[in-house]
Amino acid sequence: MYKSILVPVDILEEELTGNAVKHAVYLAKLSQAKMRLLHVLPISSAIINSYALGYPELKDKASVKAEEDLKKLADSLDLPVGQVSYSIAFGSPRDEIAVVASEVAADLIVIGSRRPNITTHLLGSNASGIVRYANTSVLVVR
Repeated sequence: MYKSILVPVDILEEELTGNAVKHAVYLAKLSQAKMRLLHVLPISSAIINSYALGYPELKDKASVKAEEDLKKLADSLDLPVGQVSYSIAFGSPRDEIAVVASEVAADLIVIGSRRPNITTHLLGSNASGIVRYANTSVLVVR
């Protein structure tokens, strides 16, 4: 059914992330799909340069923590090691998710969404942007 599932996560939002990840793991098991976890951090030229130049000692605490938490999350999943990967991107969540979805040839994006409010209408703002601009199917989990 699916070959590649992208799961954008916010590692600071455990409940939101947990719900989406549970659904994605279930679907990955059913279809033997590869699963990519993605966390998007705000852009910072210093952080991007340290990654690009291969200087891990220059990474800021937020990116180091995000990387550690993503690794823990990936390791905790009930999927074979080769079936799960993770990455960090910098910039706008909507744009970076679209880029990574293309890179991993995702045929499904699974994303968590908060309960809507008057400013977001039906979906959270990130989920809404992804649904509008994605070139692939999007499953929104609440």
